[in-house]
Amino acid sequence: MRLATPLLALFLGLAVAGCNDTTKPATPPAAPRGLYSVTGDHTVTLHWLPNTEGNVTGYRIYEATCADGSTCPYDRVGTAGASATSFTVTGLTNGQTRFFAVAAYNSQNRESDLSYDTVYDTPRPEGIDAVINNYRGNPRQLAGAAWDFSAATTRSLNDPLGDMVYSDTLGYSEMYASSGTDIQDAGYSTTLDHVDFAPSTGWSPSGTVELIPGHCYIVITRDNNYAKFRVTSMTHTAVAFDWAYQTDPNNGELKARRAGQGAASPVHGVVAQK
Repeated sequence: MRLATPLLALFLGLAVAGCNDTTKPATPPAAPRGLYSVTGDHTVTLHWLPNTEGNVTGYRIYEATCADGSTCPYDRVGTAGASATSFTVTGLTNGQTRFFAVAAYNSQNRESDLSYDTVYDTPRPEGIDAVINNYRGNPRQLAGAAWDFSAATTRSLNDPLGDMVYSDTLGYSEMYASSGTDIQDAGYSTTLDHVDFAPSTGWSPSGTVELIPGHCYIVITRDNNYAKFRVTSMTHTAVAFDWAYQTDPNNGELKARRAGQGAASPVHGVVAQK
């Protein structure tokens, strides 16, 4: 268990230095730099810059329920090798925010301070190859034409729980935002993971977006949950997409604020310097 305070690390360092042990380096490694997180389903993947000391033999990964303070211990949840620059924390609860830090240690088991970036993340459910029907198809396919992010299931066209509806007319494909839902195009990406936050502006004035294979889209639902999807394929009859949905309302992961709700949240996970 680690406490996220540099005073503790300083005290321990001074105590060790006074032991006249000439076999240990005078100082521990530097704290890892550049830590950031990527949100997953019951997982969070941490990335950092490699330490430059020649005797660093690995990294220790820590997790806590709050950012710092004497009442907020950071518990070790994993270890990575000397050449590692990432680690995936598994077994997390979707919709529950956790704070993360990384420390480097050397061949004499001297450990650095925790990384100084305050990094938090909130895992959320996701899925691949979801399919909804074109409600304008011939014959019209009202069943399964809408998608409900909260239940990860299709809905009929007029179901109030549907968040978005697929339409294709003569090869022009669109996604309609349902009543109370906003939508926007986030551009092309090779993976849905490249979109990890929602901007505060840019929502489609018409409530529709043209669907393009490979493009990612951001959705804010009527109950202020935030979601994203990436089109993987589409035909005149149906569209397939990968998706992710933040179960925690008004959460900073994949969050946008509507007009009057205040400033937008910082980009994914990095909120301040300790």
